[in-house]
Amino acid sequence: MTRAAVLGAGSWGTAFAKVLADAGTEVTIWARRPEVATALSSEHRNHFYLPDIPLPPLAATHDPAEALAGADLVVLAVPSQSLRANLADWRGFIEPDATLLSLAKGIETGTLLRMSEVIAEVTGAGADRVAVLSGPNLAREIALCQPAATVVACTDTARSVAVQHACATGYFRPYTNTDVIGCEIGGACKNVIALACGIASGMGLGDNTLASIITRGLAEIIRLGVALGAEPATLAGLAGVGDLVATCASPLSRNRTFGRVLGEGGSMAAAQAATHGQVAEGVKSCSSIRALAAKYAVEMPLTDAVHRICHEGLPVPEAVGNLLGRRMKPE
Repeated sequence: MTRAAVLGAGSWGTAFAKVLADAGTEVTIWARRPEVATALSSEHRNHFYLPDIPLPPLAATHDPAEALAGADLVVLAVPSQSLRANLADWRGFIEPDATLLSLAKGIETGTLLRMSEVIAEVTGAGADRVAVLSGPNLAREIALCQPAATVVACTDTARSVAVQHACATGYFRPYTNTDVIGCEIGGACKNVIALACGIASGMGLGDNTLASIITRGLAEIIRLGVALGAEPATLAGLAGVGDLVATCASPLSRNRTFGRVLGEGGSMAAAQAATHGQVAEGVKSCSSIRALAAKYAVEMPLTDAVHRICHEGLPVPEAVGNLLGRRMKPE
């Protein structure tokens, strides 16, 4: 690939633009706020999300048409629930055969569509042009060039390999896969389980509890993924277990941080403030994932509990009691 446009200058969009630049790919990053674009292009800093990390020289703009002109790789790095509206504004500027790579991790509210499905519906692109990237990819660690691996999934293997080469560096190792469904379900659901882990941590619960939540959360993710057509092996890999462990265990995780505040007895507003205005995707996705599970008759008790805590006012101790009081059964 010769030129990439990264649409979204949050922490992960900025970190991934750095990865692309470090891999030798020409990259332009679009920022919603003009002052962010100015700082990125003139100072090589993102003062809002990664203020202390120097970035390589990056072209940056507030104009989506300028960012997208001639780009054969379009990286979509905006929150999942705003992807549709943004794409509707951008689709006229996207090159006809460009690969569309989603970094967003969520299930769309209302439609219950995965992000690749939203992209295809809004742009008219065939499924073979849409790729997703998912793995244990905490933005700050990657921006610091700490070693990490990821998965690029696309039904067109040649496109996934092209993306793989466009973002491979000495510290960032991408693998390819054709299981788009598995990568997306793993990426969306792990945010909800991370909220549960954060809640448990905020309550002062220990590692046995966290390990139990992660393991039973993985069981929920696999059940839903398989019902939708995912490969179980994908969910045992980087886009499943890898992403799940990183998001559930790290204090850098916005979803874990949000949940921790709730577990400490804080309000939804306090939890949002603790994430410094950044989006904790699991807060909205827990409801759409719960609805998707109901559509496919998949049991997801942890996801249900998180939804009820966040959106129905269920007290955290009562949610824990409900989970522990469920009927006994084989693993």
